[in-house]
Amino acid sequence: MTKLTEIHSHGVSIWLDDLSRARITSGDLAAWQQKGVRGVTTNPSIFKAAITQGAQSAYGADLERLRSDGATAEQIVRELTVQDVQAACDVFMPTYRESEIDGRVSLEVDPRLAHDGDTTLSQAIELHKLVNRPNVMIKIPATKASIPAITGAIASGISVNVTLIFSIERYAEVIQAWLLGLEQAKERGIDLSTISSVASFFVSRVDTAIDPLLDAIGSSEALALKGKAALANARLAYLVFEELTKDPRWQLLAASGARLQRPLWASTGVKNPSYDPLMYVTGLVAPNTVNTLPQGTLNALYEYSGQLADTVSQSYPDATDVMSGLADLGVSISKVLTELETAGVKAFVDAWTDLLTAVESN
Repeated sequence: MTKLTEIHSHGVSIWLDDLSRARITSGDLAAWQQKGVRGVTTNPSIFKAAITQGAQSAYGADLERLRSDGATAEQIVRELTVQDVQAACDVFMPTYRESEIDGRVSLEVDPRLAHDGDTTLSQAIELHKLVNRPNVMIKIPATKASIPAITGAIASGISVNVTLIFSIERYAEVIQAWLLGLEQAKERGIDLSTISSVASFFVSRVDTAIDPLLDAIGSSEALALKGKAALANARLAYLVFEELTKDPRWQLLAASGARLQRPLWASTGVKNPSYDPLMYVTGLVAPNTVNTLPQGTLNALYEYSGQLADTVSQSYPDATDVMSGLADLGVSISKVLTELETAGVKAFVDAWTDLLTAVESN
């Protein structure tokens, strides 16, 4: 039993947080699927790296053809990304057919639409049709403006990966949007079992933002909390998820065939080299979750020789103590998480803009 199959036995699905045409055509993606990876996530930063770094080899012929046809940079990027996601969906189709909740590949709406919910929904519907694969997931950001788009997409029968969730409060709003979408889908006669969703809760960036604040305070109490905020925040989010499963509103939908919206741990590669490279993996083992890993973290998990166990369900008192300790030190968690959402949207917008510029200039 590999660590990938072992962690799956604990109810955790491991997805790869990376995609490129070279990874697909070389057979590398299929090899990881056979080793136990159960899905793929993408984002604008990943596509920027894939297309700009691999343009001359993997994408060269398509770039030349599309440019000669007079396609705009946006049309080119959209076609290339859709093609890659279609191919990845095909690679993971066996996993999808076996499980129906896994074998998923995510494609994000244009990040520049993060504060335009109506257009986000329109593009989500368009992308779903373009990819035309039952195992595609459309990524919609959990910004305030895009919350209604989550409901609209789910109500249309589209599987959704809700991304850029940092706070428990916003996660609770996402859950309500998802439930409402399922209720509307049921009213429309859509088979609820065909709709899958994950709520992508970002992890490592929380420590990256809070650790410097603790260093600046410098007290022993502050330094003792370094590297603990991200796991505490995620574990308390899982408590919200556990409470959801007891909600009569959800139970009614489940009786109609609906599937749980699983928490997905995103941004799980450590940013601080002094930290255990698997701290956001081994520290977030819990049933009905997804953990999406960059390649380096995936390699580390595959080679890991330690034991895996549920590290979440008994952790709530300690997680609450961490959050209380931060508040006692004057660290405003809500302010940090709001800033992280803003920075996350900006980072994806910048990557998308840079990608368009690179396609136009090359």
